[in-house]
Amino acid sequence: QVQLVESGGGLVQPGGSLRLSCATSVSIFSFATMAWYRQAPGKQRELVATFTTGGTTNYAASVKDRFTFSKNNAKNTVYLQMNSLKPEDTAVYYCKMATFLQEYWGQGTQVTVSS
Repeated sequence: QVQLVESGGGLVQPGGSLRLSCATSVSIFSFATMAWYRQAPGKQRELVATFTTGGTTNYAASVKDRFTFSKNNAKNTVYLQMNSLKPEDTAVYYCKMATFLQEYWGQGTQVTVSS
């Protein structure tokens, strides 16, 4: 059974940084796409960043040049480095891994940006 475990969320001041991690219970080579989403209170879940096995990374316009997707194949872990955080980045962040047949979600990790 595939499990995704996120970590790294917390409270940070505006302008600060956090790195989120998403560890999988299977090889990340099992997945065709890997992604980070977020959901702020009262809002729909939105896509933050995606990575495909073809090597393409895409970011939402609101986070481009501030957030960076990366992965460690040996650790079966993907990361989201978040810099220059803003209060509007406050949300629960989720990782999603997808094969061509199925998708899997983590439990989410809270990120709060506040002074």
